[in-house]
Amino acid sequence: MTDAPLILTLDMDPASFQRFDTERRRFFPPERNVLAAHLTLFHALPGAEEPGIVRHLSTLAARTDALPFTVPGLRSLGRGVAYEVDCDGLLVLRCGLAAEWKHWLTPQDAQGFRPHVTVQNKVSPDEARNLLEALRAGFQPFEGLGTGLRLWRYRGGPWEAVGAFPFAARAA
Repeated sequence: MTDAPLILTLDMDPASFQRFDTERRRFFPPERNVLAAHLTLFHALPGAEEPGIVRHLSTLAARTDALPFTVPGLRSLGRGVAYEVDCDGLLVLRCGLAAEWKHWLTPQDAQGFRPHVTVQNKVSPDEARNLLEALRAGFQPFEGLGTGLRLWRYRGGPWEAVGAFPFAARAA
């Protein structure tokens, strides 16, 4: 156990992950891209609480069906671009976790949750705006599936895997 913060992300079906990750590798500045594509639910849970968090996520995932999501469009991040993700089930799941963990949440994690997958960040506003326009020009909404949760430890560099928590059932 360590005091290094924990990050919680959503796992997704292979085709969705591949699409997002390919674009992240293509558009993210290579010297800053130390992670695969991901959808973050919480950015900094307390590392000292890891055993209880792991137990809770194991129980939650075992009773959670896969979460169908849609990707309706793109969002400007000012210095980057992200795909918006719509998923009512994910909002409910995250809201429940946020309520349970409210005394641990940082201001970033306590604010509103707008699910997204970042494919570009830390570039000039002009470069981000150009990519956003280019991606929007050919964009067609698509669907995917949230397949589980993944917990990571952050120590300043690439994230360290702590645990994977697959959802119990696939959605119809």
